[in-house]
Amino acid sequence: MSVVRLSVLDQSPISEGSDPAEALRNSVDLARRCDELGYHRYWVAEHHATPALACASPEALIGPIAQATTGIRVGSGGVMLPHYSPLKVAETFSTFAGLFPGRIDLGIGRAPGTDAITAYALQRDRRQPAPDDFPEQLAELLGYLRDGLPADHPFTRYASLLPGLPERPEVWLLGSSPQSAVWAADLGLPYAFADFINPHGAAIVADYRLRCAQGGIEPRVAVGVLTLCAETDEEAERLAAPARMLGSLLRRGQLIPVPTVERALAYLAGRPRRPGASGRRAIVGSPGTVRRGLEEVAREYRADELILLTICHDHADRVRSYELIAAAFALTEGARTTIDGELTHARASRR
Repeated sequence: MSVVRLSVLDQSPISEGSDPAEALRNSVDLARRCDELGYHRYWVAEHHATPALACASPEALIGPIAQATTGIRVGSGGVMLPHYSPLKVAETFSTFAGLFPGRIDLGIGRAPGTDAITAYALQRDRRQPAPDDFPEQLAELLGYLRDGLPADHPFTRYASLLPGLPERPEVWLLGSSPQSAVWAADLGLPYAFADFINPHGAAIVADYRLRCAQGGIEPRVAVGVLTLCAETDEEAERLAAPARMLGSLLRRGQLIPVPTVERALAYLAGRPRRPGASGRRAIVGSPGTVRRGLEEVAREYRADELILLTICHDHADRVRSYELIAAAFALTEGARTTIDGELTHARASRR
């Protein structure tokens, strides 16, 4: 049995025939179930102005999710820092840390999580484009959370005034490019790599590990993987059709809610599937197939943790996917499933 931790990334998918409010309620429901199943952490993403995803405000979802759960770590996957004041982010996540001690993560990203026009609409000052000063923003944010700003810095006193002290969130840097690995190692941060964006990141993560070793820092690596599990390979492939259609249209600049399975299958018919054509990797199949696929990804990256992202039309199918994977990896005591013809009894493992 693999010792890699399993966690969840939730983008609050909006299904065709449903609405964004229901997607948000589904996120809280899924988080509650994943807490029961023994997943390690539950992160909510940040995407703006899309009919497919309701995750525009991770900081608004984290509180309700943490309140609805008891043991799972809860956080952002991530907060897109260029949109925000570092002090405001530090205060918000310090508040969460004070309310839910030992359970709050602050995953930080650089991407806008939207198109250029929407990013501009998110700006407070629109007299000119926002500066590209992410390294400075990140250093300031860490200065507050680590109480590490220089004594002569004009904002130094704010580090001692954070509302959740003495509790602090655990900060992660998110990325899918070589530069993010450099920043994570230089700042001594754990690194979450988005394989579902760039499935060729093993060398990038290896560079992060090397830089950490050179700096005397213990590396920590989580890898985000697009995943969907069902009772059989055939059923999983069928349920994955909406995500495939969504991705196909997105590459053409078309944004829609997550379509039904029937609509997606009709769209994909006549479009022969070419493995790797999308440039993205998805682990789709029965519990045995998914377990083997995820373990392969973990070996490829030497990952300490896998963060699973699942998009499908039916919320019940999404919940079931996480249930099957939890049983396949024996995350909870008493879980029981048939994998490759062998009956596997789960063992307790919050990890």
